Amino acid sequence: MTSTFMGIEMGKRALGAHQQALMVTGQNLSNVNTKGYSRQQIEFTSSDPIYLPGLSRAHAPGQMGQGVETESIRRIRDELLDRRIIAKAGEEGYWKTRDPYISDLEAIYLEPGHSSVRSHMDAFWDAWQELGTYPEDTAPRHSVLERGRTLSASIHGRYQALQTLQNKANEEIQMTVFQVNTLSREIASLNETIQRVKAQGDNPNDLLDKRDLKLDELSSLLNISVASRDPDEFMVYTNGVILVQGSIGRQFDLQLNRETGFSNVVWGDTQDPLELEKATGRNGRLGALVDLRDQTIKSEIQVLDNMTMNFASLVNEVHQRAYGINGTTGTRFFIEQPFVTNVMGNYDRSGNGEDDSSYIFRVSGTNPLESRAQVGLAGTITLSAAEGTQTIQYFPTDTVADILTRINNSGAEVTARLNRDGLLTMTATPSQNWENPDFVIRHIEDSGRFLEGYAGLLQASGPDGAFTWTQPDAVNALSGGPESWEVAPIAHPSGWLEINPALIRDPLSVASGFGVNGRASNPGNGDAAMAIASIRNSEVMVGRYRTFDDYFAVHTANVALLGEQSRNMLETNNVTMHRLHMDRQSLSGVNMDEELSNMIRYQHGYAAAARFISTVDAMLDVIINRMGA
Repeated sequence: MTSTFMGIEMGKRALGAHQQALMVTGQNLSNVNTKGYSRQQIEFTSSDPIYLPGLSRAHAPGQMGQGVETESIRRIRDELLDRRIIAKAGEEGYWKTRDPYISDLEAIYLEPGHSSVRSHMDAFWDAWQELGTYPEDTAPRHSVLERGRTLSASIHGRYQALQTLQNKANEEIQMTVFQVNTLSREIASLNETIQRVKAQGDNPNDLLDKRDLKLDELSSLLNISVASRDPDEFMVYTNGVILVQGSIGRQFDLQLNRETGFSNVVWGDTQDPLELEKATGRNGRLGALVDLRDQTIKSEIQVLDNMTMNFASLVNEVHQRAYGINGTTGTRFFIEQPFVTNVMGNYDRSGNGEDDSSYIFRVSGTNPLESRAQVGLAGTITLSAAEGTQTIQYFPTDTVADILTRINNSGAEVTARLNRDGLLTMTATPSQNWENPDFVIRHIEDSGRFLEGYAGLLQASGPDGAFTWTQPDAVNALSGGPESWEVAPIAHPSGWLEINPALIRDPLSVASGFGVNGRASNPGNGDAAMAIASIRNSEVMVGRYRTFDDYFAVHTANVALLGEQSRNMLETNNVTMHRLHMDRQSLSGVNMDEELSNMIRYQHGYAAAARFISTVDAMLDVIINRMGA
C-alpha cells in the first residue's frame, strides 16, 4: 500500500516546481530589455509512479503517481533562423561600412562644380586659347601660369583627400582585426564554460545567449558560418577555414606590405593571407574596408594619377618643342617629382644597390604614320597586361587606325596613339597588380615588322628584339634616342605635379609658337598655344578614355553609380535584416502579457499545492491525534 505521508511529498514537489516556474517567469520579466536575451520556458513532467515493472508491488488497481517534477528549463531559440541572420549580417555589415566611404568619395569629387578639377582644367585650356589669340602679350602668359598652379593645387587636393580616405580605411582595418580577435577569444572561452556546464547535465541558457550575441557581432565584421562537429564542440568558420574550434580561438596578425605601406591581414599561426569571399558584399565590415582600400579608393587614385600623368606629358610634349617670346625652347611646362633620375630609366627595384629594371612611361616611333593607310604587314604584337601579356594580331589589310583601336581595346596595360607629328606613341597605364609599378611599360614585342620597320619603334622583331622592363638599359631595344622615350614616376603623379619654377621666374619663357628650321617663332605666332588648347578635345587616350572630356564625363558618372549602388544595397539589406530580427524577436523575445499570464497561472498552481498540503496535514492530524481517543 502507499505511504501515509505520500501526500506531503507530492505537495512539496508541486510547491517546488511552481516556485521554480515563478522564478523563471521573474527571470524573463527582469531581462525584458536585455540585448540578446532569449526567453526561457520551464518544462514540467509527472514523477515516476510508485510501482515500476520488475519491482514487488501491492495489489492495487493501476499505478499511483508521485506528483510533478521540473524536467528542464530551456531557452526558446530557432537555430535555422539564427544561421540565416549570421549569413545575412555579413552583407549588412559590408554595405553599412561601405556607404559612408562612398558618400565621402562623392563629396571629394564635387563634380560638377566651380571648385572641381574639371572646372579648373577648363579654365586652364581657356587660358591657352587666349594665349594663342594674343601670343605677343605678357598677361595671357601670367594667366596660363596662375591657372596651371590652381589646377595642380586642385589635383593635389583631390589626391590628398583620396589618400586620407585610404589611410582611414587602413586604420579601421587594424581596429576591426583587433575586434575580431577579441570576439574569437571570447567565443572560445564561452565554449569551454558551456561544455563544462553541459557535462554537469545543466542547460547553460544565459551562456548560450552571450555566445549568440558575440556571434552576431562577429558576423557583422566577417563572413562566418557555424557548425557543431559533435554536441560538445562548437565550430566557427570564415570562408571555409576554421576560426574557432571549441576552446581554441584563432587570431589574425597585421603584416606590413612594403610596397603599399598598408597592413595585410594574415592568420597569426600560419602567416597565410586571409582569403575573403569572392562574391562582393558578403565579407562584413572587414571585407568592405579591404575592398575600399585595395580596390575602390586605389582605383580612384590610379585614375587620377593616370589623367595627371597623361595630361602633363601631353602638355610638355608640345611645350618642349615650342618657343617663348624670349627665344627659349625645350622647357617642360610641368615637372613631376620624384621621377626616375636615370635618363635611361634604369632603376634599382630590389633595393640591393644595383639597377635591375627599366622604368619607362612613354615610347615613340621614328617614322610618321598615316592613320588611314593600310600597313600591308602581318604579325602579332605582345604587350604587358594585368596578368602576363596580351597579344594583338594585325593583317595586311588593316589600317594604322585599326591596329591602334585593337591595342586600346585589348585590355593591355599600354595605350597607343599617333601624336601631332604622326609618330606612334605607346603609353603605360596604372597596373592592376600590386606587385607591378604604375606607369611602367613592361613588355613590347612584335613578331612582324609593324613596330620595327614600319613605325620605327623597335630595332628588331621577335623575342630577341622585345622591350622588357626586367633589365637595365631596356631602351636599347628602341629605335629612337632619348627624345623618343619618357621615364616613369616612382610616386603618385597627382601628388607631386607642379609648374616648372623656371617659367614662374620668367613668364616670357611660356611657349606660344613653333619655330621653323630650328629658328624661334615670331612673337605673333600662337600655333603652339592653340595646339595645347586643342588637347582638351583631342583623342589622346587617357587610359581607356579617348579624350579628357570623356574621362571626366565617364568617371563622374561611375562615382555617382557607386553611390547609388551603395545606398540601394544598404537599404535592401537593412529591410531584410529588420525582418529577420523581428522574426527572432517574435519567437525568442519576452512578451510581457504572456509572462504576466504565466505568473498568475503558476501562482494559482502554487496556491493549490499549498492547499493540498494543508488538506493532507488535516487528514494526518485525524489519524495521529484522534484515532486513539
